[in-house]
This record gives sequence, C-alpha cells and structure tokens, in this order.
Amino acid sequence: MFRIFLTLIPCFALLHSKVKKPNVLFIAVDDLATSLGCYGDIVAKTPHIDRLAMRGVRFDRAYNQIPLCNPSRASLMTGLRPDQIKVYDLDRHFRDEVPEVTTLSQHFLNNGYVTSRIGKIYHYNVPASIGTNGFDDAPSWQKTINPRGRDKTDEELIFNAEPHRKISGALSWLAADGTDEEQTDGMIANEAIKLIKEHKDESFFIAVGFFRPHTPYVAPKKYFDLYPIEKLRLPFAPANDREDIPAAAFAHNNPIPNYNLEEQTCLKALQAYYACVSFVDAQVGRILKSLGELGLAENTIIVFWSDHGYHLGEHQGIWQKRTLFEEGARAPLIFLDPRARGNGKSSTRIVEFVDIYPTLIDLANLPHPQTQKLAGRSLAPLLENPLAEWKGKAITQILRPADSRLKKMTMGCSIRTARWRYTEWSEGKAGIELYDHTEDPNEFNNLARDPSPEIRRQIGLLRKNLRLKSSGKTPTTPVNPPRL
Repeated sequence: MFRIFLTLIPCFALLHSKVKKPNVLFIAVDDLATSLGCYGDIVAKTPHIDRLAMRGVRFDRAYNQIPLCNPSRASLMTGLRPDQIKVYDLDRHFRDEVPEVTTLSQHFLNNGYVTSRIGKIYHYNVPASIGTNGFDDAPSWQKTINPRGRDKTDEELIFNAEPHRKISGALSWLAADGTDEEQTDGMIANEAIKLIKEHKDESFFIAVGFFRPHTPYVAPKKYFDLYPIEKLRLPFAPANDREDIPAAAFAHNNPIPNYNLEEQTCLKALQAYYACVSFVDAQVGRILKSLGELGLAENTIIVFWSDHGYHLGEHQGIWQKRTLFEEGARAPLIFLDPRARGNGKSSTRIVEFVDIYPTLIDLANLPHPQTQKLAGRSLAPLLENPLAEWKGKAITQILRPADSRLKKMTMGCSIRTARWRYTEWSEGKAGIELYDHTEDPNEFNNLARDPSPEIRRQIGLLRKNLRLKSSGKTPTTPVNPPRL
C-alpha cells in the first residue's frame, strides 16, 4: 500500500502542475478605437467588454507601434518594433527580415501549449481575404479556422459612400438582415467556444480575431437601432485646428476633411461603426460566458486588444487610421489574470503593445525566446499594482508615400510620455508637433509651431528619447507605396 502511494505521488504532482498552468484567451478586434463604455465613451454600448475591464486591469494609455494592420500585428506578435522587423506596409511579411523569429503563440506552442487561431490575428485584406488564411504565419499555430459568413456573400448590398474607392478602405456599411451567427464574427465566436470546449482539459493559447469594426461596417440591423442618428454628433474641433498641423500628419488616403462627404453621411458612418462595436461586444460576451460555464475562468489569462487606434472625424474630419495623433496611436488593452491583485482597477501608466509578449510569457512562467531579444517589458508589476512607478514612454511611427503633398517617402515618428506627445516627420524636415496633454488632451495646440526657449528644451529631450527606439529614417528595405 505504501509503495502504491509513493507511485501515485508523481502522478498527483503532474496533474497539479497541469492544472496550475494558465490558459491564454487572446482576443483581437480589428480597427477598434477606445470607443468602449469602460474607456469613458458615453455613446458606446459595450456591456460585456466593460464587465471584462471591471474584472481585470484596463490600460488607459496603451499605444501601438504603428497604426496600420499588418505592421502593427507583426510587431505585437514578434515583440519587436517596426524598425527591427522592417515591416511598414500591408504586403511585407516579418519573416522576410527575421526568418528565425519566434512569435508569441509559437513560443507557447514550443512550451507545451495547444495553439489555435480563429479569424484575424495576422493581417488580412478585409473583406477580400475573409474565409482564407490571409497573411498568416504557419509556425504560429497548430490549428487555424477561417469562417466566412453572410457579410461576404451579401457584399453587393453594402452601401459605399465613396464609390471610387473599394469598400475595404471607404466609409461603407450594411445594416444586415439575419442573426449574429450568420455573420463571420458570429461564426468566429461559435468556433472559439467549440475550441475552448475541445481543449478544456489541456493548456491552451486560443487566439480569437474579430474582423469588425473594420470597413465595411457590417452588423445585424438590431445593433444599428442602438444608435439613433439624431443622437450622434461628430467630434468638436476649433475652426483653425488644422492651421498649425504639418501636411504630413494627415494620411495620404484622407487628406480632405471628412472625405468631402456631407455631415449626415458621416453620421451614418458613425452609427455603423458603433453598431459593429456593439456587435463584436456581444460575441466577446458569448465567449466569456462559455469560459465561465466550463469552469475555466479562474485558470485563464484573458488579453483584449485592438491592432491600433481609429479616427471617427477628429481634427475636422480625420477617419480611420494611419495617424500619429492620440486617436491613432492609442488603443484598447485589457488584461485579466485571475491571480493579479490589481484586478478591478485601471492603470494610467504609459505602456506599449510590444509589452504584451513579455507580459504573457512572464504570467505563464515561460522562459524568454532564444531567437530574439524582446523590445518591451512585462506589465506584470502593473497587474499587481496598476499605479506602480513605471516611467513609461511609447513610440509609434508611420510611413507615408510620396504624393502631391510630400516630395518623397516620409517617415513619421512619435513619442508619448505622461505629459507630452512629440512627433516629427522626415526627422523634422517635413514638420514637427508638440502637444501638452495636461492642458491640451485633444491635441489642438501645436506648441512646436512657435516654441518658447523652454519648449525648445523640451523638444530636445523628447527627440533624444525618441531616437533611442526609432531612427526616423526612410527604410531601405522593400516597401510597396500603394500599400502604405
């Protein structure tokens, strides 16, 4: 009997170790601004994501490295900055530059986890590539699932406010007939729930990538009904807002305020965007409910993120992404580790998306990858104490093609500190910007236009810190200008 008991001890130890190994539910939402109730948006109706934020730690000042889908996602998944992986457009794969890099999910796979992807984690051309692998990375996953819903088959019904553009980049929308589960994102939630059930007894890293609210804004009609047009307003901006902003600061695909569309059309686009946000919120809620019903909530780390920020008419009519303003650089980030003492609080510390990789491997007690030195740092101390001393600085950049405004390809780089945002274009030759967020949170007053001696000194300090992590130089590696 004693001998049998000794034999069982290692088995119990192994079982205990397996149970203690935390799962990871990695939820990405495409083109989601901080248009969520938990981030103070009084219009958004997002009860499920708000509830997640109340249970975990909401990072109020989290910044992506580059506000464009492919490079942002590649940076986050490799834990490296755009200048390290040399990805700036929608066409280049990070393995062209760093073929041996170990991605975040690949690292979990290498350490005994089941890794699966449903939907968009790496870049997809939306909506063209929905239902395919998109611009995926095969070594990152054991299993991939690519649903294709009614939003694809009903594309001819979508209204395009700018017919000269493809619906992928135009303000376009559809209040769809049918149910949530007929849409691609509804199908993604279904598949996520199935995978969680299938692997409930294993340690899993399940990545769930929703396509909305990326254009075209497609959601079931009931979500449009949540946002009556007459109750919506476009963002305020002073009449002279654009006078002190360099031309390079405005994206090449949106140089004209509101695309020269009428206000009513823009309000309809705004309604459609919020409808998509609420639609995705409902799908997130379904997944989280299933996680709880399966008894996995207490052993699952949840990360909720968007690939970058998004404009909804700020600065007299900027829409979509590709800017270094606060709206483009800042994005939602929520961590829920059931063990963390900081749960239920928010953090105002400056953090970056390159911090996600080291945070997750820290929380899962995994070693750092041997193939690369990660650019970020673990947010674990902030999960324990969201107001811990941090001294964070965030670097965001974007590459502009040459056009009628810019004689040559132009790199823009921005640094965000607790007080300041400093941005320069073509190392300052195409313009600089400085905003004081203690007095000007909407970035209406560019202090770099007529700087005092003290402001000049501050610019010098910020530029020095910016240069430590971003060269500001135009890349010599391959870039496809039409895909910037």
